[in-house]
Parts: sequence; C-alpha cells; structure tokens
Amino acid sequence: MARVVMYSTVVCPYCQMAERLLKSRGVETIEKILIDREPGKREEMMSRTGRRTVPQIYIDDTHVGGFDDLSALDRQGGLVPLLAA
Repeated sequence: MARVVMYSTVVCPYCQMAERLLKSRGVETIEKILIDREPGKREEMMSRTGRRTVPQIYIDDTHVGGFDDLSALDRQGGLVPLLAA
C-alpha cells in the first residue's frame, strides 16, 4: 500500500471526507500534517503544492490535490491503482 500524506486542519470537513474515501479504498494509515497546529507547515504546503486550501493529498510522490481532485480520480478509476503501486 502506498504512503498517504495529507495536509489538513483539525476542523476541515473536506479533509474528513477525503479521509473517509481513502479508508474506504483500503488505506489504513494517513500521515496528517496539521497546518493549524504546526507553525510553518502552511508555508511548506503552499510552496510544495502551489495551493492554499486543505486538504492537499500526496500518494507516495504524486500530488493528487484536494478532495474534489481525489474524488474525481476515484470516479475515473485511478485511485485504487495509485494506492496499490
């Protein structure tokens, strides 16, 4: 199973939906980087992804994007193969 990293905040509904979707696809562990709790992590996320919103999801070295991107990838059938890689 691929390594999943998610930039998130404590009270983000889209982060929670992304987590539910990933778990429904067999992901057991999501490494969460809480940008509202860890100083400097928001800047790290923005420089790494070019985006300001959470969640920002990485599967191994692939930047998937946010929840809408993750959901679209799943609908297109690309999420499960990416997780299995």
